[in-house]
Amino acid sequence: MNEIKLFAPGTIANLSCGFDILGLCLDNVGDEMIIRKSNQKGIRITKIVGADLPFETEKNVAGVAALAMLETIETGFGFEIEIYKNIKAGSGIGSSAASSAGAVFGINELLGRPFTNKELVQFAMQGEKLASGSAHADNVAPALLGGFTLVRSYEPLDIIKIKSPDEMFATVIHPQIELRTSDARSILKQNISLKSAIVQWGNVGGLIAGLYTNDYELIGRSLHDEIVEPLRSILIPAFDLVKKSAIENGALGVGISGSGPSIFALSKGKETAEKVAKVMCEVYDGINLPYEIHVSKINDEGIKVLNSN
Repeated sequence: MNEIKLFAPGTIANLSCGFDILGLCLDNVGDEMIIRKSNQKGIRITKIVGADLPFETEKNVAGVAALAMLETIETGFGFEIEIYKNIKAGSGIGSSAASSAGAVFGINELLGRPFTNKELVQFAMQGEKLASGSAHADNVAPALLGGFTLVRSYEPLDIIKIKSPDEMFATVIHPQIELRTSDARSILKQNISLKSAIVQWGNVGGLIAGLYTNDYELIGRSLHDEIVEPLRSILIPAFDLVKKSAIENGALGVGISGSGPSIFALSKGKETAEKVAKVMCEVYDGINLPYEIHVSKINDEGIKVLNSN
C-alpha cells in the first residue's frame, strides 16, 4: 500500500461532566485526508483545502502528530499529507483532533499497522498540544477508537472505549463565531470546591453507568456540568435559551461541545434529535446569527478508510 484516503471524523469532547476525559465520535461530520509514501524522508504537508492552515510541518497539527510517531519507528521513506477540511477551526467539534488522528492513523496503515489505534492516541495528542497548549485526549481518542471514550488516566495513558447505545443520536449546532480552545481554557479556575467536585464525580459515574446499561434517563440526569459550563457558557450567544429549548423538546441533555462555541444535545432516536435541531435553529434564526447544524448517529468505528492502493 502506497496511498490511503480516509475520513477523519468530528468529535464531541467533555460531554458536560467529563472535562478532558470524555468524548464521542460523530458519524457524518469530518475531514478527508490523503496520505502517501514519499521517497523524501520526513513529513510534508502538500495540500490543504477548506482552511487557511500552515503548510510548515512543525506548525501544522497533522505534521506534529506524524513527527511524534516517526520519532519512535524507523522508516526508509517519508510521507506526504493532503488535508481537505470540512470541520472549521475553533468550532468545538474536534477540528485539530481530526487532522492529528487522521495523520497518525493513515501513516500507521501504510506502515502495516505497527501500532494499535489506542497506541496512536499518544502521538495524536501532540497535535492537540500544538493547537491548545494542552496534550489532551478527549477528542483524538474517540476519533481513533470510535464510540464513547473515557480517559481514566493520563499518566500512564489509560483509555476505555464504551460502545454507544443503539438509539443514541447527537445534535450539534455551531454558531458562526470562532472560540479558540486556548482562550476558552484560559478562563477556567485552577481550583474548585469539594462540593462541586463531589457533584461532578457523581455525574461522571452516572453517565458511564448509563452508557453501559443503555439507561437513557440516567444518561440524561448525568449530563450536567458543575464546573466548566458556568464559566464558558457566557462566551456562547443565547446558550441558556438553546439549552432550555432543546431539553423541552426531548433532548436527554445539552452542553458545550469541547471548548465551544458549538452546543451539543444527546437524544434517544433520530426523530427526537431532528426535532431538537429544529428548535436550536429557531433560537439562532431569532437573533440573526448564522450557524451550521448537524444531526449524527454515534460512530462506533472511528476513522474510516475510503480507499487505498
